[in-house]
Amino acid sequence: MTGEFIAVDWGTTNRRAYLIDAAGAVVETVRDDRGILAVGAGGFAAEAEALRARYGRRPMLMAGMVGSNRGWHEVPYVGCPATIDDLARAAVWVEPGTVAIVPGVSTFADDRPDVMRGEEVQLLGAVAAAMTPDDALLCQPGTHCKWAWIKGGRIENFTTAMTGELFALLKAHSLLAAQLDGPVAANAEFLAGVEEARRGDLLASLFGVRAAAVLGQAAAGRGAAFVSGLLIGADVAARSGVAGGDIYLLADPGLGALYGAAINACGGAPHLIDSHAAFVAGIVEIWRKLP
Repeated sequence: MTGEFIAVDWGTTNRRAYLIDAAGAVVETVRDDRGILAVGAGGFAAEAEALRARYGRRPMLMAGMVGSNRGWHEVPYVGCPATIDDLARAAVWVEPGTVAIVPGVSTFADDRPDVMRGEEVQLLGAVAAAMTPDDALLCQPGTHCKWAWIKGGRIENFTTAMTGELFALLKAHSLLAAQLDGPVAANAEFLAGVEEARRGDLLASLFGVRAAAVLGQAAAGRGAAFVSGLLIGADVAARSGVAGGDIYLLADPGLGALYGAAINACGGAPHLIDSHAAFVAGIVEIWRKLP
């Protein structure tokens, strides 16, 4: 495919649309809260049409949860190892020649299934744009943190960790909620949590936060940073290839700083990458290879 098109990263709670010119450059970007959970049954066609009307009714290529069983049209996963070419071949035209959806990627390594939707575009886009080497370990922090092993420019395997979601649940609903106060930053308390995580006993370490408060050993206003460090530290420490290796982080600066600090503490070397630029690079390559 050639010419201008609309690229959409359509997630669970948010949606980002890009108008892409014929050279693959971003002309305009809009972000809103019209994620799939905000769209009622049968409403996706109208939502897509509204975006197309905004951008001159150009063709559209979408990625993310819009292709899930809770989105507009369920697109089957591509199994690992996965390349840009694989994603392009498996894309589904919801409206022939007008609107297409990129598939997600799945794996079943060590008897544990895993899936992603949307992240694959960023991962392969980072490689396609030479933001990372063809062989690299990439990390996408977030509610569900993705770790992807790239071999020969393809997604060889990946792991998802519910790091961000667990922190949110602990902060809102757990016995520890009263202790999870104060800002989260890559400070001394955060690094203390990372160090505690290296004991390898996350569940006991979490209850230790409660015990420290009961015994008057916890400093006020620092609990959130410590538990964030504990969870992110456990996530980082569990990944093979971190110690002594380069880790490429597709993240915003705030979350990237937290993961970068934890990776440094675990003996790795973090490199922050612009995740939006990676998505654009990936979606443009897929667009050009669509059958």
